[in-house]
Amino acid sequence: MPKKFQRNKEDFTCAHCGAEVKGDGYTNHCPACLWSRHVDVFPGDRQAEYGGMMRPKDIEQKARGWRILHKCEECGKEMWVRTKEGDNLDLFVEKNGK
Repeated sequence: MPKKFQRNKEDFTCAHCGAEVKGDGYTNHCPACLWSRHVDVFPGDRQAEYGGMMRPKDIEQKARGWRILHKCEECGKEMWVRTKEGDNLDLFVEKNGK
């Protein structure tokens, strides 16, 4: 049973591209390269043990906007996250031919 979302307002340095990211409590990936880290078991809890890098694997447009499919490079878990204003979706399209 999923726990209630826990908002964590944290700034971070992207472990993939080195960009400085200003968190707003809902930030879960780097807007510059779209990579993330597997830090949560449930959104916002910061309880994942391994902290593997999460590669942006796919993007798709839904009725409520765009979303990114991330895949953990360590455990293989996949999860969809919503994009935010300022995300560099053009970079994903350029690299992946989407």
